[in-house]
Amino acid sequence: MSGAPSRIRFEDVHLAYGERSVLRGVTADLTERRIGIIGENGSGKSTLARTINHLVAPTSGRVLIDETDVATDPKGARRRVGFLFPDASAQIVMPTVREDLAFSLRGLGLSEEEKTARVDAALVSQGLESHADHPCHLLSSGQQQQLALAAVLLVDPQIVVADEPTTLLDLRNLRAARARFAALTQQLVLVTHHLDVLSDFDRVLLIAEGVVAADGAPAEVIAHYERAMA
Repeated sequence: MSGAPSRIRFEDVHLAYGERSVLRGVTADLTERRIGIIGENGSGKSTLARTINHLVAPTSGRVLIDETDVATDPKGARRRVGFLFPDASAQIVMPTVREDLAFSLRGLGLSEEEKTARVDAALVSQGLESHADHPCHLLSSGQQQQLALAAVLLVDPQIVVADEPTTLLDLRNLRAARARFAALTQQLVLVTHHLDVLSDFDRVLLIAEGVVAADGAPAEVIAHYERAMA
């Protein structure tokens, strides 16, 4: 799906687990095509990303996509927002590559011919056609990530949120993943520790101790982060 990016808005978002405060009043208005989120482990960056499609719900405050509060329509939010987890194997549920992709299309009312055509196109677009009938558990980490991304894109989301999707990848697969993300027509929100991946992004947010500590162009926000870590 192409077109103008959506507006993702965090309005004074707080989130706590018992006595532990994870997000503390995050407010941001994201309208750029490619947005990075960085920060230390435990900073709240992954939790913030997961509020976008209501995988986790704020304790207070609101998250909106365009003018819709995701809490009022979580199913709609999940249709609009495709989510990639750090470990791609966690979202692969069927025995073979083709079956896993077809599973993503359940409930859409498509004919078998339509499902087959869409799965075949996804296999080609992600370079998985030669693995179509291979067991998913035998795929490499890079191939599993390709499969997870293909499954997410099959349902044509407006936004892709990727939570540290390159964590388990070697350098070759990291470069390949970077190229795949660059080719996306969807709006992309990428949580990552690989700072160089964000060099050509439109905007980067630094999350520290549950708040937005820096927000702006990649070079300036990454420099701020590196100074803070020195």
